[in-house]
Amino acid sequence: MKLKRKFVEKPWGQEVLPDIFDGGSGKKIGEVWFEAPKGIKLQLMVKYLFTSEKLSIQVHPNDRQARRIGFPHGKEECWFILDAKPDAVLGLGLKKPVSATKLKTAAILGEIEQLIDWKPVKKGDFFYVPAGTIHAIGADVSLLEVQQNIDITYRMYDYGRPRELHLEEAIAVAKLTAYDMDYCNEIPVDESAILCVGAPFALFQIIGTDDDVISKTASKEWQIIPLEGSVTVRGKLIKAGDCGICPRFSDIDLSKNKRSLIACTMT
Repeated sequence: MKLKRKFVEKPWGQEVLPDIFDGGSGKKIGEVWFEAPKGIKLQLMVKYLFTSEKLSIQVHPNDRQARRIGFPHGKEECWFILDAKPDAVLGLGLKKPVSATKLKTAAILGEIEQLIDWKPVKKGDFFYVPAGTIHAIGADVSLLEVQQNIDITYRMYDYGRPRELHLEEAIAVAKLTAYDMDYCNEIPVDESAILCVGAPFALFQIIGTDDDVISKTASKEWQIIPLEGSVTVRGKLIKAGDCGICPRFSDIDLSKNKRSLIACTMT
């Protein structure tokens, strides 16, 4: 199945998109989503993000915390950097551990940015963002995000934009520590690679038909995102800039693939 592509305007978006999206329409497009038809519930959400300004500083709860308030699970996500200007950064974790009181005070006073660990990024970088990680995406970044498909985000700070904040909820679930650098990696553009694997999902880069990295991976939901070339999923052509979904990896024809990301559920 080919998922429906949706362009989402954001005040922090970009007016010019990559060629695979026909360059954009002059509107500020911040996200490109891929949606299933009514009646089909995706366990994962894949989206492209294009930023011209910093996004909000936010955090997501883990499974236990989310279930406590009626959600089926929490939210973990990952970012694959497609392009970034030389001074682009991502905020991940804190520079050093702080108390909940200090973090809350800094957020209220507009000083929380100074506590965030802003890391330089470049094309090919990969970051896994576990639940509880305080995080923010900086300006001038294009990335592909894979996340658990659930709407549960607590904003801590939004640079004065008129959006709701969830400071109490965020402080209750946030890890008040530094980001674990074991969760990041630099991915070569010409090699098949495992970007992440384990609960709740896995992500692979596949070059051509070299799919050995996926061997023995079992899943009921596979999402295929060609970055170069195309793939065929149950007879449907999925080109760069699109996303396909199927229940078995054997449903994917990689004969015309050049480079794709493939995400799958692990639970």
